[in-house]
Amino acid sequence: MKKTIATIYHFTQGIKKYFLFAVIATALAVFFQFLTPQVIRFTVDYVIGTEPSALPPFVMGGIEELGGRDFLRSNLALVASAVVLCALLNGLFAFTSRMSTATFTENVIKRMRNTLFEHTQKLPYSWQVKNPTGDIIQRCTSDVEVVRHFVSHQLLQIIRTFLLIVVSLLLMFSMNVTLSIVALVFIPLVTLYSAFFFSRIRKKFKVCDEQEGELTVAVQENLTGVRVVRAFGRERHELELFDEKNEKYTNSWIRLGSTLGLYWGLGNFATGLQVFAIIAVGVVLASRGELTLGEFLVFVSYNQMLAWPVRAMGRILSDFSKTSVSISRIREILDAEEEQPEPEGKTPDLSADIVFENVSFSYGGEPVLKNLSFTIEKSTTFGILGSTGSGKSTIAALLNRLYDLPEGSGSIRIGGVDLREIERSYLRRNVGVVLQEPFLFSKTIGENISITTPGASPEEVRAAASAAALDESVMGFKKGYDTIVGERGVTLSGGQKQRVAIARTLMQKPPIMVFDDSMSAIDLETDAKIRQSLRGERGNATIIIISHRINTLMDADKILVLENGEAAQLGTHDELMECEGVYRRTFEMQSEAASDLIFGEEGEI
Repeated sequence: MKKTIATIYHFTQGIKKYFLFAVIATALAVFFQFLTPQVIRFTVDYVIGTEPSALPPFVMGGIEELGGRDFLRSNLALVASAVVLCALLNGLFAFTSRMSTATFTENVIKRMRNTLFEHTQKLPYSWQVKNPTGDIIQRCTSDVEVVRHFVSHQLLQIIRTFLLIVVSLLLMFSMNVTLSIVALVFIPLVTLYSAFFFSRIRKKFKVCDEQEGELTVAVQENLTGVRVVRAFGRERHELELFDEKNEKYTNSWIRLGSTLGLYWGLGNFATGLQVFAIIAVGVVLASRGELTLGEFLVFVSYNQMLAWPVRAMGRILSDFSKTSVSISRIREILDAEEEQPEPEGKTPDLSADIVFENVSFSYGGEPVLKNLSFTIEKSTTFGILGSTGSGKSTIAALLNRLYDLPEGSGSIRIGGVDLREIERSYLRRNVGVVLQEPFLFSKTIGENISITTPGASPEEVRAAASAAALDESVMGFKKGYDTIVGERGVTLSGGQKQRVAIARTLMQKPPIMVFDDSMSAIDLETDAKIRQSLRGERGNATIIIISHRINTLMDADKILVLENGEAAQLGTHDELMECEGVYRRTFEMQSEAASDLIFGEEGEI
């Protein structure tokens, strides 16, 4: 509970005044709400009846000056006007309270959303990989909406409920102690059974929230991989999987609904029992002359006002249980440690040699890289060849500091400066990485290419696209560079997406460019064109090409061959071809495979 309140309070800095306005307006609305029954009591007992007035002396002094009881009996419209005025003022202050609460709530939730989004941008890549995207989205949307509902509807209601209970009991005790005790007996009863249900509702809502996250993940993955689903005819399987998760989600809400139904049913019974007890005891007291008719009417009215907030306590507890679960799920994101900026991060010239020295790395299991050492000379092209799982992409991830090399696991230095000492944001701006499966935004082709270089001219965009052997393809589209690529570039082929990503990196003109199997979907002819363009466009840039295809690597100045995370071979294409090893065997197999595709197994076209 403390964490829930503390989390909400954290987002109220600078906007507490709106909540204060809402509290004051609520208190005034409650005042006029309670004043109306007192006007009715005064009318029944004093104006119509013969009972003495219970109004304060200064109020009665003014009434006596107007003519007292006889004057009011002949001008009952004044009494009716007083009731209407109380209702109007009650409505006015209720409206003010609602508006102030809305302003307060939306500002709190706006800050919460901004904080969550900003925080997720700063979380380590390793955290992003471990947590499903759909679940993160669900926490940042549905869970935030639960908090919004609580702050908007229940937070101020806590204060209003407290005021209604306290004021009701004070006024009731001032009129009749016996009847007040009867009303008071039911409050601890409702409070106890509300507390009993609170923990159960909270647990069941947590289950519902987690299963909603699983459902969101299933939908997100299905929509993201819709082409794979269709290509392999997996629609039925995906539907059955979704139906299974949806069934669990539905049943969890049914179980929660059953618990809430029992809770509200008992609440209705307790409320009805309280009203019956008040009326029964009140009739007896009134028949004995211990209670006036006006007091009895006011007592019934106040009991209704008391019964409502007592019932509201249950709703507040129910909503608070949901909110506490949502806050705990939101806090799991906010409490995740951000990538810490270097206290004195260095910004060296990255046009320098890159040295891997005794580098070992694992993702928590078996080592992916094992005591790996090699040097990439500046302004050269360096190729990395290896089978799946040999550690090729891990080198790119370490070089870009998506993962930090642990202490005692060797070192990676650029120009003699340890990578861990270089300012992370500076490093990533200057190390351009093109992945095998590049991500494209739902923008135009031109916007995707220039996203790393805001304000770039159309000529610059087209020059980068030409270097990536993309310009001819783009100009074949009806809208050219204004063509919308669709979500994740769905309207483009795999090779076109890779070339857009290559052009995007070339626009950035970083001193180090890493191509992580980013030409795997490109034909050999286009591959050769791109590599030729890279040699002309790179200037002093260091180029690292990671690939399983030797044709892509053979022109590199040096080629590193990885095998099980270790350096199996290192040299130029000609040097590696002169000796037995993985490189030569791979070249021969790929050449034989290419020959079979062209000439067929019998040597005929």
